[in-house]
Amino acid sequence: MTGNDITETGGLCEKFSTLPTAPGIYQFRNRTGKVIYVGKAKNLRNRVRSYFRDPRQLYGKTLVLAGHIADVEVIITSSEVEALILENNLIKELKPRYNVNLKDDKTYPYLVITSEPFPRIIITRYLKRDGSIYFGPYTEAGQLRTILDLIGSIFPLRSCKLRLTEENIRSGKFKICLDYHIHKCKGPCAGLQQEAEYLEMIDEIVRLLKGKTSGLVRTLTEKMHAHAAALRFEAAAEIRIQLESLKRYAERQKVVSLDNADRDVLAVAAREDDACAVIFTIREGKLLGSRRIYMNNTGGETNGALLSKAAENYYLETIDSIPDEILLQHRISGDEEATLKALVDEKKHKEPGRKTTVRIVVPQIGEKAHLLEMCSSNARHHLEEYLIQKQKRGEAARETPALCDLRELLHLNKLPERIECFDNSHFQGSDYVSSMVCFVHGKPKKSDYRKFRLKSFEGSDDYAAMEEVISRRYSGSLAGELPMPDLVVVDGGKGQVNSAYAVLSTLGLSIPVIGLAKRLEEIFLPHTGDPYNLPKTSPALRLLQQLRDEAHRFAITYHRKVRSERTLQTELTSIPGIGEKTAMKLLGMFGSVERVAEAGFDELATAAGVAAAKKIHAFYHE
Repeated sequence: MTGNDITETGGLCEKFSTLPTAPGIYQFRNRTGKVIYVGKAKNLRNRVRSYFRDPRQLYGKTLVLAGHIADVEVIITSSEVEALILENNLIKELKPRYNVNLKDDKTYPYLVITSEPFPRIIITRYLKRDGSIYFGPYTEAGQLRTILDLIGSIFPLRSCKLRLTEENIRSGKFKICLDYHIHKCKGPCAGLQQEAEYLEMIDEIVRLLKGKTSGLVRTLTEKMHAHAAALRFEAAAEIRIQLESLKRYAERQKVVSLDNADRDVLAVAAREDDACAVIFTIREGKLLGSRRIYMNNTGGETNGALLSKAAENYYLETIDSIPDEILLQHRISGDEEATLKALVDEKKHKEPGRKTTVRIVVPQIGEKAHLLEMCSSNARHHLEEYLIQKQKRGEAARETPALCDLRELLHLNKLPERIECFDNSHFQGSDYVSSMVCFVHGKPKKSDYRKFRLKSFEGSDDYAAMEEVISRRYSGSLAGELPMPDLVVVDGGKGQVNSAYAVLSTLGLSIPVIGLAKRLEEIFLPHTGDPYNLPKTSPALRLLQQLRDEAHRFAITYHRKVRSERTLQTELTSIPGIGEKTAMKLLGMFGSVERVAEAGFDELATAAGVAAAKKIHAFYHE
């Protein structure tokens, strides 16, 4: 079913009755067929219907979204967790306009224990499914350096990149290096350390990175006493040095919980169209680190909905162990909580010896509420920093000399960050088309370009053409699909500018509009006698010329295509028994009428069928 088939609400409501009540994902499309929203649901029919209840019960972005839905498609899944994973993948691939955008930590570094004999510990920014063990990402560079220094001071791991296969070691291919002599490595490359002993160290490092410092201290202490009892005093002394380093590291970790529990704490802060979520990772009562997830396009979303989005994204992507308890700042909906719990329980059960379920709690008082307040304070702080940096980046991008020059010369109230330019093209009054190009911050934004085929008048009438294209752009579906510009530029002089201005006034829009005439590069304003003449070196003039030339190129390209299709179709459809559909099929196959005329009977039969091939072949060859 296409968007045109169900443009009326009745058509959509009729489709609702066939929707399944199973879990899955739904995709809303607009009238052009573009996916504008992806969501998941425990019950697809009930969830989709909720968007079409009384408009007075809808608010903000949801109300705008509902006004642009022309069609809905669903994909049924076997569970809510599968629906969550599919929704996450589709949002990343399609980037629908009305979904919350999450900026994850993919650019942050990870610690990797490599999958090879005598594994190494390295830093990477990319995840690979190669059997390696990943920890992170680490948002604080200082925290990562501290961990690396700690591991290096406690464990004598190799730092070389040698391929330490059993055959290479046995053949004596490698020689020990300086690290062996300064006791930073035990020489596995020369067969001086067995792989089993080395892997014991790796197991201890994994426990350390998971925050299990107390268990590691007990294990090392027992080993030290065992060595001392067996009179292996040098080995006992080595372990004592490791213990001292480990205890210093443990002392630096902030104790935030006295019950030694493993838990994650999630809080969110939001303002206007941006939000920041912070996740505290607490293991054995100590705060190991924090993660941040930034979100935009969040207008109209509740804090609970944003917190749910952040939690789902975090636990879908995380490679760390799942804790016993998750503390949430806000209550989330029952369906969202059930999906989140199913996701974390599934991940937890995959960990060796971890078959317990995860508790999801929204504490109000006590130590846990204090943890949430600390987490939410961090979220507010990081959001404030993000907004300041975003403002600085935006101002740097917006305050270009050309835009500042335009604002000053045209006496605009604000910087013309978004400019839309229109141009018409035709051939002796036939095949009238128009183009609209869009520049944002002085740069083309081609995804917002639009082209129009004009049909509301006959003959050559540039003013009527301008009126039609301006009316179609700033009313109807396009008015809601694209943001309103800060400046409208039309290719032409006084007449075109006045036509555009009259339409905007009729629509109740007070958007500044100017015209740029080609001959003398003069700028016209509505209902003014004399045009502006800008200096040839003016940045504003160069920007306007670039806009006008781009609109002209776009219009000419579209006009040539329309005219070519009409001309070619006319010649082919003049053949008795050949309709427009067959003509388009032939043009798509051969590319031109000349090639159709030159084609053999078998080629024509393959493209259009035997009956049509006989008529076309007879027309051109007999």
